[in-house]
Amino acid sequence: MLEAALLVSALVAIFGHALWLQQSRRRGAVLLAAAKLLPNGRAIGVDMTPEMVAAARGNAARVELDNTEFRLGEIEHLPMPDATADVVISNCVINLVPDKRRAFAEAFRVLRPGGRLVVSDVVANGTLPEAIRRSADAWAACVAGAVALEDYTAAMRAAGFTDITVLTASDAPLGRVYSATVRAVKPLN
Repeated sequence: MLEAALLVSALVAIFGHALWLQQSRRRGAVLLAAAKLLPNGRAIGVDMTPEMVAAARGNAARVELDNTEFRLGEIEHLPMPDATADVVISNCVINLVPDKRRAFAEAFRVLRPGGRLVVSDVVANGTLPEAIRRSADAWAACVAGAVALEDYTAAMRAAGFTDITVLTASDAPLGRVYSATVRAVKPLN
């Protein structure tokens, strides 16, 4: 979570006020940090369960943020119009999605031209063992859906993103997972 908070601080310094969209699974924590740092911007969180949306709304009310909004939806079908967000951030969510290309295509769709995607996620060093990829416990632990960083960035490229940059990446033995933060840009035209 510290990595994500540092990421938000850096992005706010770069982009100033903006319309942010967070693909979430953590009750909007990163989004709330962004909203606090963006007094002239707006932050929208998307989560797939009513319970997580309610928790995020409660957290925003508790810290008295009025520039946040939380919507029920899935990252493969974002509840947003085309070309409306300046920045899309995703914190350890896309690895949970079987169709990563679809998730990146949706992020691309909702970004304005020139908009930025920044993801912090779990990726694999090589291919994960079959037993892990089929394990419900490994899926719940955000491990089973991890793909190689090269496949992850290829899915971003296939969606249309350019200037794909690995900002941070830890290391792991072959067949294990590690953390990476990647930035990409939606071209201006």
